[in-house]
Amino acid sequence: MSNPVKAAVFSAGSWGTAFGMVLADAGCEVTLWARREEVAEAINSTRTNPDYFPGVELPRNVRATTDPAEATAGADFTVLSVPSQTLRANLAEWAPLLARNTVLVSLMKGVELGTTMRMSEVVEDVAKVPSERVAVVTGPNLAREIAARMPAAAVVACVDEAVAQRLQTACHTPYFRPYTNTDVVGCELGGAVKNVIGLAVGIADGMGLGDNAKGSLITRGLAETTRLGLAMGADPLTFSGLAGLGDLVATCSSPLSRNHTFGTNLGKGMTLQETIAVTKQTAEGVKSCESVLDLARRHGVDMPITETVVGIVHEGKPPVVALKELMSRSAKSERR
Repeated sequence: MSNPVKAAVFSAGSWGTAFGMVLADAGCEVTLWARREEVAEAINSTRTNPDYFPGVELPRNVRATTDPAEATAGADFTVLSVPSQTLRANLAEWAPLLARNTVLVSLMKGVELGTTMRMSEVVEDVAKVPSERVAVVTGPNLAREIAARMPAAAVVACVDEAVAQRLQTACHTPYFRPYTNTDVVGCELGGAVKNVIGLAVGIADGMGLGDNAKGSLITRGLAETTRLGLAMGADPLTFSGLAGLGDLVATCSSPLSRNHTFGTNLGKGMTLQETIAVTKQTAEGVKSCESVLDLARRHGVDMPITETVVGIVHEGKPPVVALKELMSRSAKSERR
């Protein structure tokens, strides 16, 4: 009988914990790295993560530690689930400890400020590993629903199809159905930009603009994402799949979405600081909207919704003014 697949998950936040459950349910031995000792102790002694999923019992083959070297020892997969803007600093600490030939798996959906690097590019840069050893998991995967073992599908992307298939097997359960894809650029862009569009739709909902506005923002947001993807060499079909449309719809329609909720509060009139104060978890689009817009400008791509979100979130533009500017743009063909 072969040894079980080992997976290390950094860290024990909501999505890290939920995906750790998926891996464990698929038969992997999972070690969650927790920053705080009390979280690791709670997971090991009560089989729950009370900070994120109180009352949800974790599988027996999940354990936790605060020691990163212990977590990654012998890991076939090292899963990274930290706020995207902290990845570089965190991974710099962990990189010397990584198991030899481990596959690094990014659960993060963002673009790094300053460098405009996608998360897989940051992983390659910091850990000094080839792209064939970096995979991405993305799609309509709201962590709370995954932790409740509600049905979901996802995309497992890697430039090496065989590596994607290995990870696909390692996280395939009766409730979690992963599909493979080799278009890492498209999959990551879909995940990063949907957070920005999620903010826009949340703002519209907070303003009470109705479902026509929501449908329009989702559709034109997808058009923005596709334009940027094409300019960066992505496969346009990726954006009609789970990493594109699927993730976008889930984020823009669910009250469980951090970015949608953040945007709703802004649309209701809360200031940025007030909204940050009532938000317990990271809404990736708040910082990534700037880096996504920077990326678009570097590639000469027009992204008016993203530009509008940046204006509201970072330049203090009132949503009513931003909406008027967005709606008064010159008319053009839908395919431009």
